[in-house]
Amino acid sequence: MDKDLRTEIDEAIEAADRALEHLYRARDLLHSARNWGAFDILAGGFISSLIKRGKMSDAQDELDAARSALATFAYELRDIDGSQGVNIQTGNLVLAADLFLDNPFVDLYVQGKIDDARYQVNRAIEQVEKVRRQLAG
Repeated sequence: MDKDLRTEIDEAIEAADRALEHLYRARDLLHSARNWGAFDILAGGFISSLIKRGKMSDAQDELDAARSALATFAYELRDIDGSQGVNIQTGNLVLAADLFLDNPFVDLYVQGKIDDARYQVNRAIEQVEKVRRQLAG
């Protein structure tokens, strides 16, 4: 294998690893937010909403970092053979509504948004891991 190509592959693998670190953390935080969301629906109140919102906010920070890392990963892949980016969002407006409109209907809606975000994160992880495995060959 050409030395330049090996360098490009190594850079792409490093970028994949950085993206995966953020995606794994986001997945864990969304899992925790989902658990707090279930508690919030069943027996929670303002405090559990605050904790859930904190987990979702932290997850959003990780998603933002993952989005940046995925852009770098896509850039590195273009040097090899092209790639598509992954766009993941949890929706900040939902978080504010949950705090101020704490009722079962809003809690269920937010729970659905958490589940949507978890699905997107898991799909992104699968995609990045698949490409990373191919690069590592």
